[in-house]
Amino acid sequence: MSSLAVTATSYSSAPSARVYAALLDAESWPSWTSYYEVQWELPAGVERPVRVNDLRTICSRLGRVCCRERIVELVPDQRFSYEQAAGLFASHRGSVDLARAPHGGTNITWSATYRHTLPLLGTLRRRRLQVLVHDLAAYANSIVGGHS
Repeated sequence: MSSLAVTATSYSSAPSARVYAALLDAESWPSWTSYYEVQWELPAGVERPVRVNDLRTICSRLGRVCCRERIVELVPDQRFSYEQAAGLFASHRGSVDLARAPHGGTNITWSATYRHTLPLLGTLRRRRLQVLVHDLAAYANSIVGGHS
């Protein structure tokens, strides 16, 4: 097994605040990703903004695989970072960086590192991350005129 670093980029005409909001909106993920469920793990009845160390569970449509992620960094409208807390890829860490594009909108860079991976999975992970960052940009574009 070897390590792997993967980076994918995309552009959204939406401002970074909308892209960031989409990342935090677990309920929206099934509409723009291949995940059928994304849930924040907060105590019943607790409603508050997402914080560092919060956990979320993500379940994939492909193979019905679920994993838990811990939020490790939140910089509003700029960065969203997480690490795998439990699941198949316990050595996975990811970051979504948002930067204002020169002519408006947002440049999105989604990076992921895997401490342990099989060499043949690299191509699949690169493709999957590129699809994910493209889908995030497309979703943020679709809500530019929508709710705030």
